[in-house]
Amino acid sequence: MTSALAVSTAPPTLRPGDTVAVTAPAGPADSMLLYDGLAVLRSWDLRVRVMPHVTDEHLGHLAGTDQQRAQDLQTAWLDPEVRAVFCARGGYGSQRMVDLLDWNLMAAAGPKVFAGSSDITALHGAFAARLNLATLHAPMPATRAFTRNARTADHLHTLLFHPDRVRSLPVPLPSLAAGRAQGMLAGGNASLLAASAGTGDTPVPDGCLLVLEETGEEPYQLDRILTQLLRAGLLRRAAAVVLADFTDCGPPEEIRTVLTDRLAGLNIPVAAGLPAGHGPVQLTVPLGTPARLEASTTPGGSRLTLLRPPLSTDERNPSPCAS
Repeated sequence: MTSALAVSTAPPTLRPGDTVAVTAPAGPADSMLLYDGLAVLRSWDLRVRVMPHVTDEHLGHLAGTDQQRAQDLQTAWLDPEVRAVFCARGGYGSQRMVDLLDWNLMAAAGPKVFAGSSDITALHGAFAARLNLATLHAPMPATRAFTRNARTADHLHTLLFHPDRVRSLPVPLPSLAAGRAQGMLAGGNASLLAASAGTGDTPVPDGCLLVLEETGEEPYQLDRILTQLLRAGLLRRAAAVVLADFTDCGPPEEIRTVLTDRLAGLNIPVAAGLPAGHGPVQLTVPLGTPARLEASTTPGGSRLTLLRPPLSTDERNPSPCAS
């Protein structure tokens, strides 16, 4: 199965000396983890600006009020010196402030890198729907995976500074359903995708290669999440599904059984084993980048190939991800 490749703007690659911002659209960052994460970013020869409310606490689980978190993100995005915005961590709260952003102003500020994962899935969908921008489902500076796993940080670094070197992503486990498909990479955290149904932003664009990951949900809860995505018609928009990590969700065989039960009726390729999400290794997934999936039920036989560099390498000029 193949699909037409939508056009999504690829932001410019980073260069040593660039200024980047760190913000917290969801939960507050742990100050020690943040300190270590900022050290990593600075070791990449980046100038780092930390937005005012990154470590604030509101209601016990938010990094400041909705207005403060939205203002931090918008201020960083509108700053002409800032080339990338990194989300410090996930948690909960991104959906609460999506509609407080002035998307017209943000569109006028021009494309730049936006990176984060987990709860940030809600913002990835909004950036895609409202700005038509390719974003990075990426490890976050105030997390242990970013600061303590070299493969995780190195993969993000390569993608940011040398995107033409990232030509594929690994999907080593036997696929749940074999086949071929191509489309734009989309998705992220499954429960956030389900929670975004009906919000006006389209979390699952037609013909995409849908990446799904989750953490801390028991098999019956995964069943509920996938059933909601099915009933909302979102899963049927995908040309294929790429399963990433399902961390702390129960025994792997039970997880695979539930995923197979809920996804088999789609009659599309379903690959498995992408090391992204909440696991010990968290590779960066370039959402909005066109890719080709060859899913095989033989271990190690699947391939996920990027059809364009995830970021634009054309002298700072943004380019469409597909034509």
